[in-house]
Amino acid sequence: MSVRARITATVALLVGLTLGGAGMIVYLVESQRIEAQTTEEVEQELDEFDLLSREGVDPQTGEPFASVKDVLVLFMERNVPDDDELLVGWVGDRPVVRSPADPLAQDPAFQDAARPLVRDGGSTRLDTSEGEVLIASQPLVRGRQHGALLVAVKLAEDRAELIDTMRTYAIVSLLSMLLITAFAFWQSGRLLAPLRTLRETADEIGATDLSRRIPESGNDDITALTRTVNNMLARLDAAFAGQREFLDDAGHELKTPLTVLRGHLEVLDTGSPSDVAETKELLLDEVDRMSRLVGDLILLAKSDRPDFVRLAPVDLAALTDDVAAKVRGLGERRWVLDSRAEGTAYADAQRLTQAMLALCDNAIKHTGPGDTIALGSARDGSRLRWWVRDTGPGVPEADRERIFERFGRSAVPADDEGFGLGLSIVRAIAHAHGGTVALDPTWTEGTMVVLTVPARTEHPEVPAWPAS
Repeated sequence: MSVRARITATVALLVGLTLGGAGMIVYLVESQRIEAQTTEEVEQELDEFDLLSREGVDPQTGEPFASVKDVLVLFMERNVPDDDELLVGWVGDRPVVRSPADPLAQDPAFQDAARPLVRDGGSTRLDTSEGEVLIASQPLVRGRQHGALLVAVKLAEDRAELIDTMRTYAIVSLLSMLLITAFAFWQSGRLLAPLRTLRETADEIGATDLSRRIPESGNDDITALTRTVNNMLARLDAAFAGQREFLDDAGHELKTPLTVLRGHLEVLDTGSPSDVAETKELLLDEVDRMSRLVGDLILLAKSDRPDFVRLAPVDLAALTDDVAAKVRGLGERRWVLDSRAEGTAYADAQRLTQAMLALCDNAIKHTGPGDTIALGSARDGSRLRWWVRDTGPGVPEADRERIFERFGRSAVPADDEGFGLGLSIVRAIAHAHGGTVALDPTWTEGTMVVLTVPARTEHPEVPAWPAS
C-alpha cells in the first residue's frame, strides 16, 4: 500500500472507531437512562397507590376503604397510564380490574409471573410476543382480603425509539466518515506530492555519483527532509571517498610484505638448513607485521560500530595513575605525570588507556633515552583533557593534520616499523567518545597531543559517537 492509502485508511479507521465508540457510549448511557426512568415511573405509581391505600377514604362514604377492590377501582379512575404502561388490579388469585383494556392481563404467562408478587411484592421481567415486560407489585391487605396493584411496563417501545435514534446516528456517522476520508485522501496526496518529487530526483542519483544534490525549496518539513537527505549524501560521498582511499592504502601496504614473502619462498633452498632457518625467521617477522597491520585495520573498521566504546563510570584519578604506571615499561625515558583529573565520568576506560598508550608509544619513537615524556589529565568544565607531551623534534606544520589520517605519516625514524595507523586509532577512539584529538599549537618544545572528550556525569541515552 502506498503512504497515501495508508494515511487514508488510518484516518478512516480512527474516525470509524471514534464515531462507533461514541455511538456505543450514547447507546449504553441512554439505555441506562431509560431503565432508570422506567423504574422511577413505576415506583411513583406504586407510591401513589400505597399513599391512597393508607390515607385515602372512600369518596362515597367518607370512610376508609372497605375492600381491596374499592381502592384499586378508585386508583384506576384517577390515573391515566402511559402508552407503554398497564395497570392491573389483583384481588385474591386473579385480576379484577385493568387500565387500559390490554389482553396482556389475561395472558396465562403474565398471571403466572405476577401471582408470586401479589403477596410478596417486588418486581420481575417477562418475555412476551411484544417484547420484554417489567412487572412491579404493591401488595394490599384489607382484613382477610389480599390484593395488589400490578404495574406492567412494555420496555420494547422505549427501546425501539432508542434504536431508531441510533439508526439515524449511524447513517449520519457513515456519511461523515466518508466525507472525512475523502478529504484525507485528497489532502494526503497534496502533502505527499513534494515527496514524490524528492523520490524521483533521488532515483536519478547514481550509486557511483554522489555529488548531485536534491533541489531545496520552501520552508517546511519536506524542505527539512530534503536538507537532511542532502547532508546524508554529503556524508556518504565523504565516506565512500575515504573507503576508496583506505582500500588503496591498505592494498599498497599489504603488497610489500606479500612481495617479500613470495620472493623469499621462491629462492628458498629447502636443502640448506641454515637457509631455511634464516628464511623462516624473516618470514615470521613479516607475518607479524602483517598481523599487526590486519589487527589495526580491523580495529579501525570496528570504530564505526555502536559497541566500539562501552561507557561506564570511571575514576579519573585512578585511570590516570594506571596509565602512568603502564607507560613506564614502554621505554627508558624521563616519565612525568603533570596532573590528574578528579572525580568520575562516564567513559570507556580500556579505550582511553589504549589511546594514551598509543600516544606514549608514538612519543617514544620520536625521542631518545633521557628525553622527557609527560602525560596527564584535567577536567575543564564539561570536557576532559588527556595529553601526552615530549621533548622530541616536533611535527612540521604541513603534517599536523595528515598524521591523524590512516597511513598518514610525517618524519619517520629509521627503526620505526609502524604503518601510520596509531594516531588514526587514537582519533577513532576520541570520535567514538564524542571528542577530538589534535596537536596543541601553543606547545613549542616538542610535541603535545591533546585528546578531549565530554565529561559525562550520566550515561547517555544515545550513542556517543558523532559522524566523523
